[in-house]
Amino acid sequence: MNTNTRESGATITDWRPEDEKFWESTGKKIAYRNLWISVPALLCGFAIWGMWGIITVQMLNLGFPFTQAELFTLTAIAGLAGATMRIPASFLIRLAGGRNTIFLTTAMLLAPAIGTGIALQHKDWPLWAFQLMALWSGVGGGNFASSMSNIGTFFPKRLQGTALGLNAGLGNFGVTTMQIVIPLVMTVSIFGTIGGESMTLVKDSGWIFGKIAAGTPTFIQNAGFAWLLSLVPLSILCWFGMNNLKTVTPGVDNSVGSTISAFIKIVWLYTLSFLPAGVGLYLYLPAPTGLGLLNMWLAMPLIIISTLLVMKLTAFGTMKENIDKQFAIFKDKHTWSMTALYIVTFGSFIGFSMALPLSITVIFGSTHMFDVATNAWVHAKNPNAPSALTYAWIGPFVGAAVRPIGGWISDKVGGSIVTQIISAVMVVASGAVGYVMLQAYQSATPEQYFPAFIGLFIVLFFATGIGNGSTFRTIAVIFDRSQAGPVLGWTSAIAAYGAFVAPVVIGAQIKAGTPQYAMYGFAVFYALCLVLNWWFYLRANAYVKNP
Repeated sequence: MNTNTRESGATITDWRPEDEKFWESTGKKIAYRNLWISVPALLCGFAIWGMWGIITVQMLNLGFPFTQAELFTLTAIAGLAGATMRIPASFLIRLAGGRNTIFLTTAMLLAPAIGTGIALQHKDWPLWAFQLMALWSGVGGGNFASSMSNIGTFFPKRLQGTALGLNAGLGNFGVTTMQIVIPLVMTVSIFGTIGGESMTLVKDSGWIFGKIAAGTPTFIQNAGFAWLLSLVPLSILCWFGMNNLKTVTPGVDNSVGSTISAFIKIVWLYTLSFLPAGVGLYLYLPAPTGLGLLNMWLAMPLIIISTLLVMKLTAFGTMKENIDKQFAIFKDKHTWSMTALYIVTFGSFIGFSMALPLSITVIFGSTHMFDVATNAWVHAKNPNAPSALTYAWIGPFVGAAVRPIGGWISDKVGGSIVTQIISAVMVVASGAVGYVMLQAYQSATPEQYFPAFIGLFIVLFFATGIGNGSTFRTIAVIFDRSQAGPVLGWTSAIAAYGAFVAPVVIGAQIKAGTPQYAMYGFAVFYALCLVLNWWFYLRANAYVKNP
């Protein structure tokens, strides 16, 4: 093997993973080292991105002066920002190098972690301050696209499903880790007087071991500050333990000038992605934060298209040439079919992860009685309500845990047949959970429906996890090595908008008193994608047979 300096942290000039002799003698060790450093970095990215799903529940329990609908917007904003930042992130590896990108984007997570911790100490701050922090947390969501693009370049095609499944699956444990760690760290003063004073719960809360009674001191700011303990050492580990591949990024080397240039490209593209996201949110969000001119289905494509246009029009130097080459993926029909299928799997996983905690709190936290006199539903506090912070982590945990299994099975039997099976499961499960939500939302004792509700969501998360591995495998087989990374990044970016869509759709339907319609709508979409998957990859004359 030929490297510019030392093996660790150096740019590798010779990389031939499909060469069996090279792989066994040299490549395997380096590839797995990069993978095992990538996993915790990605885990922290998911944690920072998804933390608003838990923070909003605790803000409600602490009596922050915001409505349930306003709190749902915080989760949705974080979801939209993370999805939008994945669009430029999908191109970063080929523009700036793997080691450079993963190091800097991991270090960048420190900003939203610290900013969120500061904001949460001020209950009297306006809503827009928390919305800004939620927007900033999108950095963590963007990291998935660059992480997957990077790891895919290190492994031979025969191991792509397994390697990408491990990176994504174990990285996705960031959602579960966050849902377990944040309720825990909020119970103690980790940083003493430096970390700020506690607040007092006005409603019962909870954590993995059960309820936390109202009146308990709570350090909600630790939801942000606690991540400093892992992000600082992880950033150092990324810099000294990961590699750039010159075969993937021809212009990268180990010189200071080249590294600074890579950092400038990363910051430039990430900054550009914030602009359309911010403008789109301003047009979408209701007053007083925004103008409320666009609905979600208009705001989302506007943000996606404007992000791509901004990237293309503002690129400079070699970056412009590289971006033009990457845009070739949009001419391939398989890019669009796989985008839809990846929405089924990852879009559902992250969307349900974001929306589930607050949904549990709203649907099962109150009793529901219909008042004939006023012709309206009356909601009162449910003394037997299950705590969202006790149960919400289970589904994402299952989904993340089975992702590597999905990749391994797909490597053995083909990705598309696995996608077909899990799509059918999701059609049935989402329809069933919608029915259970309807029963719970019209009950004076909604907690009796909670076991069925959480059980069906676990089935959904299980299916999304298996399906994630299958779509990774399919993309790796269909596309060549130069295009598979950008396609993975692009499909993950669009699917990540599930983190925006699910909280908005579920939140709106809960507000309207018809939560079941959200899940019925998802079931229809899954059924359409089941047909799409069959047409492209499973029928007799499929474009590519069961890749």
